[in-house]
Amino acid sequence: MTPITARRAPRPTPLPLWAGLKTLHAVWRQRQSLRHLDDRALADIGVTRAQALAEASRPIWDAPQTWRA
Repeated sequence: MTPITARRAPRPTPLPLWAGLKTLHAVWRQRQSLRHLDDRALADIGVTRAQALAEASRPIWDAPQTWRA
């Protein structure tokens, strides 16, 4: 007699809308983090204060193609 094991149902794929909202939220969070970095941290990543503020002020839907899932 072989034991019966319960199988988990595969997770459903996320809805495209939900995935899109998660991406937009991630872009917003990253830009807010960039906005709050101090000058030393910005220098470590090679970004000026002006560049950081310009990036942080872009709309959330204006993200580089490489950021999109």
